[in-house]
Amino acid sequence: MILIIDCGSQKTQYIEESVDEFMDFETISIHDISDEYFNNKKGVIISGAPILITEIDISTYLEKFKWIKTIGLPILGICFGHQVIGLTFGAFGSRMKEDRDWQTIEIFEQSDLFKKLPTEIEMMEDHCESISIPKDFTLIAASDFCINEAMEHKDLPIYGVQFHPEVSGNHGRILFDNFIQICENNNSKSLDSI
Repeated sequence: MILIIDCGSQKTQYIEESVDEFMDFETISIHDISDEYFNNKKGVIISGAPILITEIDISTYLEKFKWIKTIGLPILGICFGHQVIGLTFGAFGSRMKEDRDWQTIEIFEQSDLFKKLPTEIEMMEDHCESISIPKDFTLIAASDFCINEAMEHKDLPIYGVQFHPEVSGNHGRILFDNFIQICENNNSKSLDSI
């Protein structure tokens, strides 16, 4: 079962539909996160959010997500979820030109998240902020609009994508399938164990 953390995105229902095709899921609100929800889960997906990380005190959210470093489960962050993963590991957020359209994403690093996908894919964007690449992460995809379109931790199964695979058709569906496969094959470890 996959745990979906709904951070207030209107697209969360599409994440649910995408995951449901491959595995059962449970959705909880960002405000209800507690350790009990991680029991018997194979992975975690963090949704987007109507939150601008450059305009709020992000420390409240970082406190809610401090488990990211220790949970030992595969994690996929989408848009805000991607940003909060990066900020948890020391990235910096910045404003950019609004991007609410399809973009060509160039994949230039091998990653289990992008298996079975071509090196250029079309994905839907919905953001006006981006993050730097945090220490211990590898940049795996970029677009002309945003450098950090996708990243993965060098040692842990933690992934972030700035775009929205849940509303990006077949390529998005393949990405979710890949993440579920990562969850199925995971041999749980956390930062404490490396």
